[in-house]
Amino acid sequence: MSEFDEIRSFYDHEVNGALESIARHPMMHALMQFTFPDCEEDFWLARFKNTQSISDFQHQCISQTVRQILIQSSEGLTTSGFDDLDKDTSYLFISNHRDIVLDTSLLNLVLLDKGLIMTSSAIGDNLVQKRFLHVLAKLNRNFLVQRGLSIREQLSSSKLMSEYIYSLLRSENRSVWIAQREGRTKDGNDATQQGVLKMLAMAAGSRPLAEFFKSLRIVPLSISYEYDPTDALKMPQVMAQSKNEVYIKDEDEDFKTMLSGVLGQKKRIHLHAGKILEEEFDDIASVTENKNKQLQAIAKMIDRSIIDNYKLWPTNYIAFDLLNGSNMYSQHYKEEEKQLFERRLEMRIDSSDADLKKSFLEMYANPVANKCG
Repeated sequence: MSEFDEIRSFYDHEVNGALESIARHPMMHALMQFTFPDCEEDFWLARFKNTQSISDFQHQCISQTVRQILIQSSEGLTTSGFDDLDKDTSYLFISNHRDIVLDTSLLNLVLLDKGLIMTSSAIGDNLVQKRFLHVLAKLNRNFLVQRGLSIREQLSSSKLMSEYIYSLLRSENRSVWIAQREGRTKDGNDATQQGVLKMLAMAAGSRPLAEFFKSLRIVPLSISYEYDPTDALKMPQVMAQSKNEVYIKDEDEDFKTMLSGVLGQKKRIHLHAGKILEEEFDDIASVTENKNKQLQAIAKMIDRSIIDNYKLWPTNYIAFDLLNGSNMYSQHYKEEEKQLFERRLEMRIDSSDADLKKSFLEMYANPVANKCG
C-alpha cells in the first residue's frame, strides 16, 4: 500500500491486468479502430498482451491515437522552446488549459518525439467517473485531482497531491503537467490561480518558498489552437457567469466535451515550452518575505511567460477586430480567413444574440488584448 493509492496512476506491474480488463470494452474497440483503421481487432489485442508498462502503452498505442487525431482534425502541430530542455531532467509544466484531453496528450507526444521525459498529468476525478475512462486515465499516467470535497477534505487532498507531485519530480525523476487553474479557460484569459501555487507549496515544509519553487524546475507551457472545437460548448457556462448565475452541467457534458475536443476541427496548433524559471525566484525572495506576495509574484511570472509565448492565429486577430469594429490587425489575416471565421461563428452560435456573440468573440480576442495590449 502507498499513501498515494487514492490518486496515483498505475504501477507498471498493474498495467497488463488493467488493460486486459478493458480490452474488449466497446469504447476501447472504437478507440483502437480510430487509432489503427487498417487493422483487425486481433492486431491491437496482441499488442495489449505484450504491454507490460505505461511506457509500452503510450509508445505502442496512445501516441498513435494522438497522431491520428492530428491527421483527422488538424492542419498540424508546431512547437518551440523544447530544444532547451535536458533529456534526463524532469520538469513541472504549468500550462494554460484549453482542452480536457488534448493539452496533455499533445505535450506528451512532443516529449516522446524529442526524447524528453514524459509527464504524469493531473486530471479531475469528475472527468473519469466511468470505469473505462478511469482505467484509461491511469494507463496514461494521469493522477487524480479530487473534486467536490468539504473544506477539511480539500486541505488533506491538496497536501496529498502536493507531496505526490514533489515525489514524482524529485524521487522518480518524472515530469509533471498541471493546469495553471482549476478547469479549462473558457474566456481566453489565461491566469494562474494562486490556489494552485498554494497547493504545490504544501510540500515545502520549512524550506523558504522561493527556494522550494526553484527546486521544482517550472516550465510555463503555452498551448494555442487556431480553432477551439469546444468554443460553442463553453458558451452556456460563460453566459451564466456573466449573469452571476449558477451553472449546472448536464450529466454527460464533460464526456461530450472530451469527444468534441478530440474529434472537432482545430486547424493549426502550437506548443511553446517557456524558459525554465530559476533566477527569477531569487529576485522574488529579495523583494519580499511575505508568502502571499511571493505567491502573487510567482503567479504573475508564470502568466507573463504563458501570454508572451502564446502563438496568436488569424482567428485571434479577426475576433479582436470584429469585437472592436476595427481593422487594427488586418495585416495578420486574409479576407478569406475572415469570411470563414464569420461563417463559423454563425454556424456555431445564434449570432443575433449580441451578448452571446460578444462572449464568443472575446474567447478568441482576449489573447490578443492580453499579449499586445
